[in-house]
Formats: sequence, C-alpha cells, structure tokens
Amino acid sequence: MNEFLKKYYPDCIDLNEDFRLDLQLFAAEDEGRTEEPTEKKIREAREKGQVVKTQELPQAVVVIAGCLVLLVFSSWMYDSMAAIVKYYLTSFAGQTITTRWLELEMLKIIFESAKLLFPIFLATNMGAILAEISQVGFQISTHPLQLDWSKMKLDPASIMKKIFFSRQIAANLIKSIVKITLIAIVSYLIIKNDFDEILKTPDISITLAMSNILWTGFKIIIWSTVLLLILAIPDYFFQKSEFIESLKMSKQEMKEEMKETMGDPHVRARMREMQREILMKNMIREVPKADVVVTNPTHYAVALQYDRDTMDAPAVIAKGVDTMALKIREVAKEHNVELIENRPLARELYNRLDVGDIIPDDLFRAVSFVYAELYKREKRYKKAI
Repeated sequence: MNEFLKKYYPDCIDLNEDFRLDLQLFAAEDEGRTEEPTEKKIREAREKGQVVKTQELPQAVVVIAGCLVLLVFSSWMYDSMAAIVKYYLTSFAGQTITTRWLELEMLKIIFESAKLLFPIFLATNMGAILAEISQVGFQISTHPLQLDWSKMKLDPASIMKKIFFSRQIAANLIKSIVKITLIAIVSYLIIKNDFDEILKTPDISITLAMSNILWTGFKIIIWSTVLLLILAIPDYFFQKSEFIESLKMSKQEMKEEMKETMGDPHVRARMREMQREILMKNMIREVPKADVVVTNPTHYAVALQYDRDTMDAPAVIAKGVDTMALKIREVAKEHNVELIENRPLARELYNRLDVGDIIPDDLFRAVSFVYAELYKREKRYKKAI
C-alpha cells in the first residue's frame, strides 16, 4: 500500500515520516467545477434517479414497522408456530412417508411460513416506500439500472483515491462507528437495567423467560432505531451538500447550458433586433395620430394623444431616443403634428413611461402646459387663415 501511494502520490504521503497526509486527496474530483448547479441540471439528475436522501431514515422506519408488527401479532404468531410444531411432533409416528406426502407437507410449510411472514413483509415494504417518498417524492427511473461503459475506467490511482480518500467513504466510516458505539451504549444500559430479570429466567417458565428476553431485545431495537432517526438529520444535510457538490458545473458547462436553454447569443441578438424593428414600425404608424410631440429637442421625442371621450388623461403612443427620436419628428412634420420643446418633460416621459401608459398625476401640470401651448398655436393658426 505504501509503495502504491508513493508511486502515484509521491508528494502527498510518506509513511516513514510521521505519516503526513495531504488533505487535497479529499478535494473534489473535478476541480474546475465551481459553479452551483442550475435547476435544469438538478431536474435532469432527478430524472436519472440521483436525489438527496439518507439511508438512515428508511432503515429506521423498516425496523420500527417490523417491530410493531411483531409486537401486535406476536401472540398469533406464537400460537401458529406452536400449532405447526405440535402437528409435526404428533403426526409422524403413524404416517407413511411418500414422495407425494412430502410434496404436500412442503407446500403446507411454505404456505404457513408465508402467512406468518406476510404482515412483516407488508409493513416493512410499506415503511421503506413511505420513507423514500417522504424524502424525494414519487419518482420512477430506470437509469440507475443501465450500465454506462464510458465511466468504467480501470485506473488504479483513481480507484484507490475513491476508496480511501473520498469524503463519502470517510463520512460513512465515521457514521458506522458512531452507530455501533451508540447501539453498544444503549444495549449496555438496557441490559444493565434488566439484568435482575434476566438472571431469573432459569427459575421461571419458558414462556415467561422468552417474554422477558424478547421484551429486553425489543427495547434495544426501538431505542437503537430512535438513535438512527436522530442520526438521519445531520446525515441528510451531509448527503445534500455532497449531492450539490457532485452536480457543480464548470463555467464552460454553464455557457453550453445557457446556449441550449436560451439559444445561441447571435440568434437572440437578431431576435431582439427584429423585435425592435417591429416595435419601431408600430410606433411610427401611431405618430400621425398624436396631438403633440414633446422633444428634447434632438435626443428625445415622446408623442402624446388625448381623447376626452375615451381617455382619462393623455397617453404615450410613441417614444424614442436619438435615431428613433429623429424618425418620430420627421413623421410628425410630414403629418403636421406639432413639435413642442420641453427638455425636462421629454426626458421624464421617456424614462418613466412605456408606450400605452397614461400620464401620472405628478406630471399633469407639466403636460397641461404643453397642451396649453398647443391650443395657443392652433388659435394663432386659425386667425392667420
């Protein structure tokens, strides 16, 4: 082992010099994966059967379910087994043993055994299913059953690293030691408490002695299971952190997924450009309907329209900056729509309102001055005619 590690990890470990161990061996296998997994990545992992769960919870639930069934049906099971034993101890003397008789008796034994074990089988399986569903929900996936030959790498260094220098392996080892220690302590305390009753078993009936021993064993199992349930809480959070760590992505993977999800950046840019062109055409068609165009005068242009019968206040029907503003002014001049210069109002309208928005209350006064100016110009124009 020492020679192997020296060969593949010469700078990490030296068993001859105080057993120095490089903690980088426990680092993530893919160092370039630094980005948190996306929802798409997590969803795909779930579809493949990769989910966050702890094995302690189903183990504890299975044990509790089995013990509860034994506790509830113990009397019936005892009577059934006693009847089976009595039958075979009393019926063999006058029985002619044949192949057919043996076959029938074997079927009887199988049937009686299945009848006795069915409640335990049903309870434990239901408990395991419910424990799994409570952690990960209902998810059916056949992907874990498929062999992925691309991941079958016969690299001794990588295999040994995964076996001896994996955080998951280290955590499982520590967890197993903790479980064994706790179960041993619980067993010792319960046996110590019931020790006087255990010593009396030679002096009491077999039924009572078995009952006392079984009750002691039942208490050991139940308390051990409770400890498993408590241990399942930190284990779940550890499994979650390991799950997220295993799904972390590199920056390149993030870019590739973004392309798959959102499309190619060039295509998106072209689509945005097309949307702007469509929006510009729609706005330009609305400019001739405007009452007035508020300008900056060169950088901003906002076209307003007001209909007393259908609108509560003037509304923005077109707006633009720079090139778009120039186009709005040109169309307005072509259709004899008045241009009124008001620099602060033009900026405010452009920055705060979208096309189709009604003028807010705090801008009523400023807009009213624009319409007042518009009415004055109309009067002067009529007088001149």
